[in-house]
Amino acid sequence: MAGLTSMRRADSTQAARARARMVERLRTQGIRDERVLAAMQSIPRHLFVEEGLAYSAYDDTALPIGFQQTISQPYVVARMIETLRAGRELGRTLEIGAGCGYQAAVLSLLAADVYTVERIRPLLDRARENLRPLRLPNVRLKCADGALGLAEAAPFDTIIVAAAALGVPQALKDQLAPGGRLMIPVGGNDQRLLLIERQGQVFRESWCEPVRFVPLLIGTE
Repeated sequence: MAGLTSMRRADSTQAARARARMVERLRTQGIRDERVLAAMQSIPRHLFVEEGLAYSAYDDTALPIGFQQTISQPYVVARMIETLRAGRELGRTLEIGAGCGYQAAVLSLLAADVYTVERIRPLLDRARENLRPLRLPNVRLKCADGALGLAEAAPFDTIIVAAAALGVPQALKDQLAPGGRLMIPVGGNDQRLLLIERQGQVFRESWCEPVRFVPLLIGTE
């Protein structure tokens, strides 16, 4: 994949082929939702990482994006979204942890509206810069404490959290619409994905696979 480093701001044929290989790998890993796969193929992941890491953009690995944060590996992005979508549309979606903006871009092709919050302002500025060339009209970004959700835009049909919490923040459960779904990594050294489905005032929990995320921190900086 040499050469992607010089094409960070251009969606080259080589990058498109790399995305196609990534999608085929996701299929072999068990991702079945064709709309999720199509969205992953449509978004040029190499535009969201540093130039020196562009050669690894389509590998199935998390990559550093600065500020002790990472862009999640493609499989985890696809699995979380596929699970949230199963049998339904994403609808009004809240992403906790905008990071570099990649997952928000994927979500924009699958959700009616995407609200994404990031607690680190310089990282949010970078996400905004990364997203600008894609001209995605349904993505809104805000610097905010993700543990508090985004009450002004609630309720949400879908909430996806890109950082691990020791417990599920009550604010996120409160902002979940009836019939909505929330997915969040939970744990310290040992983390698993937790799917929460709201049925009236009842929250049904289902544990999913092991993952490794940066911790969900409070406050902004």
